[in-house]
Formats: sequence, structure tokens, C-alpha cells
Amino acid sequence: MNKRHNVANTFLTVVFSLFSLAWIYPVVMILLNSLKKESAISTSTVFQLPTAESFAGLTNYINAVGSKGFVGAFFTSLLITVTSVAAILLFCSMCAWYITRVENKLTKAIYYLFVFSMVVPFQMLMFTLASTSDQLKLNTPWNIWVIYLGFGAGLAVFMFAGFMKSIPLEVEEAAMIDGCTPLKTYFTIVIPILKPTLISVGILETMWVWNDYLLPYLVLDRKKYTTVPILIQYFKGSYGRVEMGPMMACIMLTVLPIIILYLFCQKHIIKGVVAGAVKG
Repeated sequence: MNKRHNVANTFLTVVFSLFSLAWIYPVVMILLNSLKKESAISTSTVFQLPTAESFAGLTNYINAVGSKGFVGAFFTSLLITVTSVAAILLFCSMCAWYITRVENKLTKAIYYLFVFSMVVPFQMLMFTLASTSDQLKLNTPWNIWVIYLGFGAGLAVFMFAGFMKSIPLEVEEAAMIDGCTPLKTYFTIVIPILKPTLISVGILETMWVWNDYLLPYLVLDRKKYTTVPILIQYFKGSYGRVEMGPMMACIMLTVLPIIILYLFCQKHIIKGVVAGAVKG
């Protein structure tokens, strides 16, 4: 029985390793081509390793950072990501706490509305969203977080509520007996216990907001503000020629922070997802 179990585990390990290579391969190709000269990227050598003739060093990265407004776009993406994720973590965890602690028909309806929002395609809302954001002045990096809060609340509330059910109510009752207000109880008792799910939701939402292209493209005033995913499409030279070298370098600079974040925090993602899905 153990031998059969080991064979099955080995087989699954090989299969999933091959699948992982299929996902890693495009990133590796972008990295290799970001180190090549322009002529080597646009020819049949695009799938080959850099050679002495095709190797460009860090020239593409220098051109990407030094031109096309990369620095401004990077900080715009950073501002949008930080404010949006912070708002999602704070407001959605508070909402989930209220839903799980005040059980009535209204809170159940609110919870199911959040869950239902996860299955609504963004394409159904994007044209109305664009006009509404202009009317409400939500078309700047400083307040676009309101829109991200609306779209990210479904998954966040679902995960937070799942974990909240595992927190013993007696802990909060003891804090209130000691004189804690509901707000103080939330920040001193609930938040520390909620840490695994906070990290999980924070990482997942960061990956989504940082890499998002369509929502900022529809909402932001692109004459004033540009995010890194939007900037990538503007790497064009004279006569509409695409500058593939700086574009590849820009893609790597965009992907790298998320890869590093995920590698360091992936264990927290698994813990938070399992805790929110199983407990309670």
C-alpha cells in the first residue's frame, strides 16, 4: 500500500513539475530576450540563449528605466496598489467580522451578495464604470482605490468570514468585559488572530492590483497618469516600430517584485486559504 502511494506521489510530482515548467517558460524567455540586442529579438534567434554577439547586458533595462516615464508609472502603480490593498484589508475584514458576529437575515443577505459579486464578469460593468468614475471623480491614482475596493471585496470578505468563524467568541467577550469598545476589540484582539488570512488576502490582492491593465486603462486619465502595465504598450520607436528590448526589460521589472513577494510569502497564502476554507 505504501509502495503504491509512493509511486502515485512520484507520478504527481513529475506531472506537476512539467506543468510548472510550462508556466515558468514564458518568464524565462522574457528574461533572456531582455538581455539581447534588438536585432536578436526580432529574428529566429529569439528562442536561443544570448551569445557574445547578441548579448546587450543591462542596456535594455537602462533604456526602460530612463525613458518612457517608467519611474512615474512605477510609483503610480505602487500608490494604487498600496492604497487599494490597504482599503480592502481594513474594510473587508471589518465587514466580515460584523457579518459573522451579528447573525440575522440582513447580514446573511450581505454575505451572499459579496459571494455573488465574484461571479459577475468585469466586462458587464466596464462601460458603465468608466462613465460613473468620471462623474464621481474617481479617475486619479489617489481615489481609484474605491473602485478596487468594490471589485476586491467579494473574495476578501469570503476568506475573512471563513476564518472569523474559527475565532472563539469568548475571547472577544472577555475583552469587552474588561472594558474594550468594539473598535478596540477589533484592533487588539481580532486583527492579531486574523494575521494569516490578512497576509493571504493581501498577497492575492496585491498580485491582482499590481498587474491589472484594463481597469486603470478605462478609468484613469491616461494623459496625466500611467501605470506600468499600460506603459508597456507604449514602447514604440520611429514609424511605429516596437522597441522589443526595453519592452522585455520593462515586463521583467514589472513581474519581478510580484515574483519575489510570492516566493517569500507563499506559505502564508496556503495557510490563510486553508484556514478560511476549512475552519468554522
